[in-house]
Amino acid sequence: MFSELIGISNTLQQNTSIFIMLSIIFGLSVGSFLNVVIHRLPKMMTHEWRLNCLELQGKVAPDNSTYTLITPRSSCPICEHKISALENIPLISYIALKGKCSHCKSPISLRYPIVEALTGILIGLVSWKFGYSSTTLFSWIFVFALITLTFIDFDTQLLPDHITLPLLWLGLLFNLSNGFTDIKSAVVGAAAGYLTLWMTYWLFKLIRGKEGMGYGDFKLLAAIGAWFGWQILPATILISSALAAVMGISLIIFKKRGREVPIPFGPFLAIAGIAVLFAGPQLSSYYLV
Repeated sequence: MFSELIGISNTLQQNTSIFIMLSIIFGLSVGSFLNVVIHRLPKMMTHEWRLNCLELQGKVAPDNSTYTLITPRSSCPICEHKISALENIPLISYIALKGKCSHCKSPISLRYPIVEALTGILIGLVSWKFGYSSTTLFSWIFVFALITLTFIDFDTQLLPDHITLPLLWLGLLFNLSNGFTDIKSAVVGAAAGYLTLWMTYWLFKLIRGKEGMGYGDFKLLAAIGAWFGWQILPATILISSALAAVMGISLIIFKKRGREVPIPFGPFLAIAGIAVLFAGPQLSSYYLV
């Protein structure tokens, strides 16, 4: 068994095309699970907050059925038809079902195949860039986290600590052995990333008298700093701020959206994080001597 695993490992290491293809398939499968996390984690958090409030009030929490990332089984939100394994094959099932529930024919959100395809593509690109290595494995986790945070923030304007904090610590652990940067740069990057947006938050609040972003944004930038070091923070902030500005202006002009309507900043930080994953040294070379 052990020799067979070594043989498979050697094959993947020597044949890049096979490794990338398998990575894409793996990414599509994980993307299907990320859809579950994106949908359920905010609901689980809300339920937990309600239980905590009841506990503080000395009240007995209601005996609700278990709701986790695994149970109950996924079902159609309209007719509650339980999704079978054949109806849950990434991309293929959506195409075969023509984007509709097999039972009530209600449309299935395009979000599901988009997340699956995006995850598969990014995981394939990561495998192409870093090859068969531990860097690829850690980069996969980084990408999974950013995709999940992006869509949760779009839906709820929340960046859960359940994801941002483990992501931060994992970046520091990875850089103990000089993964993407040295551990000193990683620690400084985590602290500087958090404090940069923390100070921006308070400056904005003092000037405008209201909050301009959430604490989850601080933690996400800190996580990116932990993964790639303080050197990459200027590029990350510039890219995310530019994207947010373009999006905000576009919504005001084309959607007639009011200036006071908040726009989640997490997705733009996540896009910048993906950019520095693939081109961090090149981006930082423009301003580091």
